[in-house]
Amino acid sequence: MFAVVVIALALFPGMARAHNPLTSTGQEQWAAWLAAVMLGVFWVLYLLGARRTSVKPWMFWLFQGTAVLTFITLLGPLDDWAETSSAAHMTQHMLMMVVIAPLFALTKPLPQLYVVGGRWLKHAWQWAFKITRYPMFCAYLHGFMIWFWHIPTFYMLAIENPWVHVFEHACFLITAVWFWWACLYASKEKSAFALLALLFTLMHTGFLGALLTFGNEPFYGESRDLGDQQLAGLIMWVLGGIPYILASIWTGMRWYRHLMRTIWA
Repeated sequence: MFAVVVIALALFPGMARAHNPLTSTGQEQWAAWLAAVMLGVFWVLYLLGARRTSVKPWMFWLFQGTAVLTFITLLGPLDDWAETSSAAHMTQHMLMMVVIAPLFALTKPLPQLYVVGGRWLKHAWQWAFKITRYPMFCAYLHGFMIWFWHIPTFYMLAIENPWVHVFEHACFLITAVWFWWACLYASKEKSAFALLALLFTLMHTGFLGALLTFGNEPFYGESRDLGDQQLAGLIMWVLGGIPYILASIWTGMRWYRHLMRTIWA
């Protein structure tokens, strides 16, 4: 596991020397190490489970790459830049919500976690993922988290308090994984709801991005640069919308095929 991280840092040597939460001091360092341990435990559980179950090679290596990307996103220098740059902060958020979360969903790691965790952990995972039976509810919950953490008061609280910052990231990642899981693995009967969930998320995140882009003053403190905020809005509005559009096209085609089979049955 750690060999993969070493390889990643070797490919990006400046990242190892740059300031990041793990090399900081005080509460920020403690919060960062807690996040690192939690991610590391999750990674180890998957690797142990992969030894005892059959895993498609592309899924296995996609999980490894996604895990490395998660560590870099949450614990690399980007996290430090996000404290002073709205664009960096938005980049970090978008990586979590529209790159890391759907990639984790595509790897389908639950069978590996079931094997390692035993009956108790299996029931816990099954209970946690019951919510994914309802794509629109997952979209509402994920949307609430997105808007809540972009309210200026809570946005700045997450910037200033490292423990709140970790909690914010957990809210984004967990609800995003639920959202993408619900949309990508919706039953054929619920494919229309999955499409609606994707389009709903595309619209409200685009609206939030437009607010940031066309705002005539910084929303997150006078010390923040307006141009940086507008760039953050464009990242959410334009780049962040691409995965939702692609997933909507795929889900729409899936729903259409199901509809045609139902009509002609």
